[in-house]
Amino acid sequence: MKIIFEDLICYENDHFLVINKPAHMASLDDRNDPKNVQKLAKEYSEHLSVCHRLDKDTSGCLLLAKGPEAYRHASIQFEKRNINKVYHAFVDGLTEFREERVALSILPLDKGIVVINKEKGKEAETYFTTLENFKANSLIECRPITGRMHQIRIHLATLKAPIINDEMYGGKPLFLSQLKKKFNLKREEEERPVIQRFALHAYALSFNNFSEQITVKADYPKDMQVLYKHLKKYR
Repeated sequence: MKIIFEDLICYENDHFLVINKPAHMASLDDRNDPKNVQKLAKEYSEHLSVCHRLDKDTSGCLLLAKGPEAYRHASIQFEKRNINKVYHAFVDGLTEFREERVALSILPLDKGIVVINKEKGKEAETYFTTLENFKANSLIECRPITGRMHQIRIHLATLKAPIINDEMYGGKPLFLSQLKKKFNLKREEEERPVIQRFALHAYALSFNNFSEQITVKADYPKDMQVLYKHLKKYR
């Protein structure tokens, strides 16, 4: 399906725009993925630059700058940790997090994964709050203070609440047969997980637009909406 960049925009002003990034798309130029956000943005306007990165399979708020001055302004905010990010994650298990703080250093490995390493890793800090409980899963608000690779994913794993379908960090696929008591699968049909990626969405982003603080929220994409609907229905 062809992605139209204009359809992704959820906020725009003279200096910045925020898109609701689709899952399965890299944020920056990627040799393995010609359909990345940076390329789409440049086709829409040559002055646009992606200001930060989301994991390929993470959907949600992504900030883009219109020109070098705006890009510099955003970079300074990221460096000083003045940009607030809120993610929503659907996780395995029932949780009762209330501003649960995880401060564990993260070390990237060559294989594209990260590990917790207090000696060699870079400091990483995240706060977690449970928003809703279901049958055997929870919806978590995640607020990263730092911006390390796979930070939310591995920090949730250390809390024994890995993200649904995030098999890299211990998350399990979720099937409708686990939720629905009388679930019948047609003969010779293989059941597929409710969501085909790890269930993480960049829900909100707050930044300074030179003169005022802006907060933008991005709706759940269709696959997260379906997951949420099933979890609520069969809780």
